[in-house]
Amino acid sequence: MSNKIFSAFLIRHGDTTLLFDTGLGKEIAKQYQQDMPHWQRPFFRYEAPVKSAYEQISATKVALPSQIILSHSHWDHASGLVDFPGVPVLVANEELALIRNPSNGVGGAWPSQLSSSSIQWQGIRFDAKPYLNFASSLDLFGDGRAVLVPLSGHTAGSIGMFVTVDSGKRFFLTGDLTWNVNAQKQARPKFWAASLLCDADSEQTMRSISQVQSLMQSDPALIVLPAHDGHAQEQLGYFPLWQK
Repeated sequence: MSNKIFSAFLIRHGDTTLLFDTGLGKEIAKQYQQDMPHWQRPFFRYEAPVKSAYEQISATKVALPSQIILSHSHWDHASGLVDFPGVPVLVANEELALIRNPSNGVGGAWPSQLSSSSIQWQGIRFDAKPYLNFASSLDLFGDGRAVLVPLSGHTAGSIGMFVTVDSGKRFFLTGDLTWNVNAQKQARPKFWAASLLCDADSEQTMRSISQVQSLMQSDPALIVLPAHDGHAQEQLGYFPLWQK
């Protein structure tokens, strides 16, 4: 995939700072060596050197996150968890089952990333409160600014996050539901071999993709941000630039 990135999203709400996914962390080289099978490495790789989210935030006056939210527990989203010891990590309850039974490879939850006792896991349960076209949701602050919704399929506990900034612009962080915005607009699944390796339930993934496509059609102003779409991210800029 061209222009692929490994995103982490920093969100400020009042005095609270959240991190949605961690991207690649400081220990990615060791993690990758330990838990990425050799036969998968030509297809799933990253470019060194990596400047982790922790290092980028620490180089500024911005406070480190007080909470981390994982879209899901795969290697390129959870790598940086160990860089933030003691910070609560929110995941869907369904994802905790995967985390508690770690395995290697692109479709697993890596022991090298998730077994540290410094990670403070917190399972989340969605409220039976509709949000847009989702039947359940979790409003983190009670004001509609940061709302989690279930996006199961890629993993059983995959989640997305709606973020509404001061200007009224609304972003939807969709993790690995698709790998780029164009695929999401067209409701196009991943290439079959990639889906076979990465998507726990391809049929449910497709249902979630179709649900988000419908939402995009009904709300053209919604800005959808998959975790690996460099083209989409470049239009918005990178940290320390903030969307307001």
